[in-house]
Amino acid sequence: MKFFIQVIATVIVCLVLQLFLPWWSMALGAFGVAYFTGNKSFISFLAGFISIALLWSVFAFYLDFKTDSILTAKVNQLLPVNAFLLTALVGALVGGFAALTGALFKRK
Repeated sequence: MKFFIQVIATVIVCLVLQLFLPWWSMALGAFGVAYFTGNKSFISFLAGFISIALLWSVFAFYLDFKTDSILTAKVNQLLPVNAFLLTALVGALVGGFAALTGALFKRK
């Protein structure tokens, strides 16, 4: 149950932070939520990974829809990987490691 609370709280906190601060602020949000929920290390990493991947994927699809896929088409021509997959993976790794750090920081 704490896993789902951490996922939902991370999505909400990181969404609010990213509206006003740079992209890396979501690492601070994932760190803080993981610190206060007190899940174990792997569970915190997984919650941060899933929540940021979900948040950035939805936001990327929203921006793609609003801009009629102009930038996405150009990025997909340059890189051999799908732009949405790359966006979700980068955000998910940063969020997962930030949450893992928050969980491990709480132990000390």
